[in-house]
Amino acid sequence: MQLRVDHVTIAGSTLTAMETAFAELGLTTDYGGPHSNGITHMSLLGFDDGSYIELISSMQPGQKDQAFWGDHIVGDGGPCAWAVYVDDVAEEAERMRALNVTVKGPNYYHRRRPDGQLVEWDLAFLGDKGAGATLPFIIKDITPRSLRVQPSASVTNSVLTGIAQVVIGVKSLSETSNKFQRLYLWKRSQNSKDNQFRANLAHFPGTPVTLAEPLAEADWLAERLDRFDESPCAYLIGTTDMQAAGRQFDLLPPVAWFGRQVAWFDPARLNGVRLGLIG
Repeated sequence: MQLRVDHVTIAGSTLTAMETAFAELGLTTDYGGPHSNGITHMSLLGFDDGSYIELISSMQPGQKDQAFWGDHIVGDGGPCAWAVYVDDVAEEAERMRALNVTVKGPNYYHRRRPDGQLVEWDLAFLGDKGAGATLPFIIKDITPRSLRVQPSASVTNSVLTGIAQVVIGVKSLSETSNKFQRLYLWKRSQNSKDNQFRANLAHFPGTPVTLAEPLAEADWLAERLDRFDESPCAYLIGTTDMQAAGRQFDLLPPVAWFGRQVAWFDPARLNGVRLGLIG
């Protein structure tokens, strides 16, 4: 089964701080407005392929949504969720239920854009972890998708194409790999190790999914798993030209991931968020 990444989410305690950090890297986001829960609001970085990065925070300092990434928001947890687009949320939800996966939904959600336009969609959440933590949550627009996201001026017609890889922090590569193989009928993963990233990696060829397991108990990923449990720990944006991207953006020296070049933005400039490019 092919998965089409709809968007990925990065959480923080202050939206303006995240917006400023992204803008200083040359990734200026667009404010998207408050969510229907009345607690969170968001900005987004939309790419030409239709995928986007969502920056999410509470509208009032210290507010905590118990359902959606409250711990990540209050704790400046950064990457927290990923979503895939499906043609029929109810149908995919039933397929997952038949595979003994816990499913919440489908349910209706919306947000009000700054221009007053109501944007509506259906969601369902998969698995026993948080929303979009290990397994993605699934989404389908009710209103036209162009109302929910359009390419952001800072990245449209650029060498950046969209969300290419979701890197999910897990406690057991073998256990989680087996789950993805069973649910999506994928072939066995390719395994590797990145001493710089401090993780054992498992990648499913032809998919947007890479799993990361800590190398040691004291590593950053192990500490992150202790704080936030299993969830995305990094995102990679696709690029058509890594050399040109390196000239345009301030990136760390590239490393090899499964035969492809990966170059990270400095996490210190993003309050610890690990965001990079993959060629």
